[in-house]
Amino acid sequence: MDILELADSLKALGDPTRLKMIALLKLRDFCVCELVPIFKISQPAVSKHVGRLKAAGFVTETRKGQWVIYSLNRSRLAEVGYGLSQLPDLSAEIEELGKQGLLVTCE
Repeated sequence: MDILELADSLKALGDPTRLKMIALLKLRDFCVCELVPIFKISQPAVSKHVGRLKAAGFVTETRKGQWVIYSLNRSRLAEVGYGLSQLPDLSAEIEELGKQGLLVTCE
């Protein structure tokens, strides 16, 4: 996972409502109509949040008759965690700034 993809994923998770949705979906699957009373926001607002999580790959959907059931994509969540643990080593850039006299120490 490159830095831009990781940043986009973190943006999707960067909202308290969406993080709470992730926490709920870790427990079980939900349809939007079940999430509306939990969040006390409108159905379109809940759908927009779920849509953002779905676009980032954190949520999958399954149709059951007229209902759409949303599930957590646990492997995608694990990928983001792994991506954070694999951020590049930027020590060479810091060293280069030091050599150029551009590194300021706050002491």
